[in-house]
Amino acid sequence: MPRLTPAVLRSLDILELFLDHERLTGAEVARLTGLPRASVHELLATLAERGYLKRRPDGTYALGVASFVLGQAYGDRLDLRQVGRQVARQVAEQCQETVNVGVLDGSDVVYLVKIDSPLPVRLVSHAGGRLPATCTAIGKALLSALDPDELDERIPDPLAGLTPQSVTDREALLAQLAEARQTGAAYEAGESSPEVNCVAVPVRDHTGAVVAALSVSVPEARWARRSPEEWKALAKDGAEDLSRALGRRPAPTDLESTPAGAAAGTRTMPPETSKAPKAS
Repeated sequence: MPRLTPAVLRSLDILELFLDHERLTGAEVARLTGLPRASVHELLATLAERGYLKRRPDGTYALGVASFVLGQAYGDRLDLRQVGRQVARQVAEQCQETVNVGVLDGSDVVYLVKIDSPLPVRLVSHAGGRLPATCTAIGKALLSALDPDELDERIPDPLAGLTPQSVTDREALLAQLAEARQTGAAYEAGESSPEVNCVAVPVRDHTGAVVAALSVSVPEARWARRSPEEWKALAKDGAEDLSRALGRRPAPTDLESTPAGAAAGTRTMPPETSKAPKAS
């Protein structure tokens, strides 16, 4: 591993303080970083000179325009498909199952990424393809993040059905979406690919908005090798890794809280049962 430059590390430590603080004095920076005040003074002056910080009339420091320009350049060049493929591959290598990343387009899910399991599995999803959102775990995860008005517009009437297990009752679907909203994960029970279980978790960007979802798909015969919570944890870890790559800072309540006014729903898959939802 190459040697890291202490001065650069200290400068980055200072810049990262401003993710949580709008403005800070030099003394506050010294206290929060544990660095000597003399070193902090020099580093602040250097960062301000280059525009990454700005010194305000009251003597405090805040992020400067150069920080915005650099962050904007990163965002402009960020490719969700490319980053999603990297994260999905890592999850697939860990669990040896198929991993998908998808986004909403109207009432459908469009699959941006599909990393296949090295083990036998049959799925109808494929990168670049689309499926009815209401028939997929990814679609349910994405629909659960919508406000009521937009959700109403996105749910077709009648509901699509790809297999006999597809949910075609609107109230049953809404209960599943409420469940996903509450627990942070959506499940599919053989609704797009028979005898394949799937769990999906939303992916958020730097603003906290849900922009995609990541799923793990497992043949029913292999689902019992892990508990439902373990499959959920794999999808959640992958979704959080992808969210961080998109600039999202960790927020533990993102996936576990229920928005105000969210309806209570019945569990689609109790943790104590090993026979669970299917396909992605």
